[in-house]
Amino acid sequence: MGYRRYEKVKPYLYILPAFFFLLLFTYFPIIRAVYVSFFNWSTDYPVKMFNGIKNYIDVLHNAVFWQVIRNTILYSFSTILISMSFGLFLALQVNKNVRAGGFFKVALFYPMMIPGAAAALIWLWMYVPTYGVLDHLLSSIGLRGLPWLNSTKTALWCIVAVGIWKHMGYYMILFLAGLTNIPGELDDAARVEGAGSWTRFWRVTFPLLSSYTFFIFIINIVDSLQSIDLVYIMTQGRPADSTNLIVYYIYQQAFRYWNMGVGSTLTSMLTLFLLICVVVIFSTIGRRVYYEA
Repeated sequence: MGYRRYEKVKPYLYILPAFFFLLLFTYFPIIRAVYVSFFNWSTDYPVKMFNGIKNYIDVLHNAVFWQVIRNTILYSFSTILISMSFGLFLALQVNKNVRAGGFFKVALFYPMMIPGAAAALIWLWMYVPTYGVLDHLLSSIGLRGLPWLNSTKTALWCIVAVGIWKHMGYYMILFLAGLTNIPGELDDAARVEGAGSWTRFWRVTFPLLSSYTFFIFIINIVDSLQSIDLVYIMTQGRPADSTNLIVYYIYQQAFRYWNMGVGSTLTSMLTLFLLICVVVIFSTIGRRVYYEA
C-alpha cells in the first residue's frame, strides 16, 4: 500500500524543485507587485501608505503612460511582423540548398549571439551624426545625414531596426527546422498537380509550419514586450519619451525615481495584459495550429 502511494506521489516529487523556484522567483514577485501597487511608497513616502486604486487612476491619467503604450505597440507590432517575415523568407532561401548555405546560416544567426548591450553599442556607433557609418554612406552619394536618434520621427524606428536585425536570424533557424521536417513528397505531389511556387507555399508549406509559426509568434511577443537593453543604452527613452517602452518605463519609475508604488502598478498591469494575451491567443490562433501526429 505504501509503495502504491509512493508511485502516485513520485511524479510530484520530481517537479517539486522546479515548482519551488517558479513559486519563489515568478509567482511571489507577481503577488508582491500587486500588493505594493495598492500603496503609496516612494522617496516622498518611505513608509507605505494604503491608497487603494489611486495609483492605477494616476497612471491611466498620465499622458506619458499612453505615449509609452503607443511606442510599445508600434515597436512590438513592427518587430513581430517584419522579423518573422524576414526570418521565414531567409529560411525558404537557405532551404533551397544554395551554395555556401552553411556560411549564410552562421552569418545570419550570429547577431542573435551578440549580447544586447554589445549590439546596442554597435548600432549606436552607426547612428552617430556626421561621423557614423550611416551618415558617412549617405554623404558618399551626396545626401545629407539624418538625426537618427535625435528626432522624435526617426528614433523609435532606429530601435525597431536593431530589434529586427538581432532576431530575424534566430527565427530563420526555427523556420528552417520546420522546413526540414516537411516531407518532400507533398511538395512534389503539388508540383505534379500543376501548382505554382506561391500556391505550393501557401497551400502546403505554410500550413505545415503553423506550429513553428505559433511558437515563434509567442516568443516574439514576449521578447518585444521585455525589450529594455536597447532603449537603456541607445536612448534612455529620449527624445521626449519617443523611444520609451513599457519595461524601461517601469524601470524608471521603480529604480530611478524610486516610486515603488507606481512601478508595481505598471508591473501588475503588464502582467494582466500578458495573461489576457495568452488566453486570447491560445483560445483563438492556438486552436488552428497543426501538430504532426
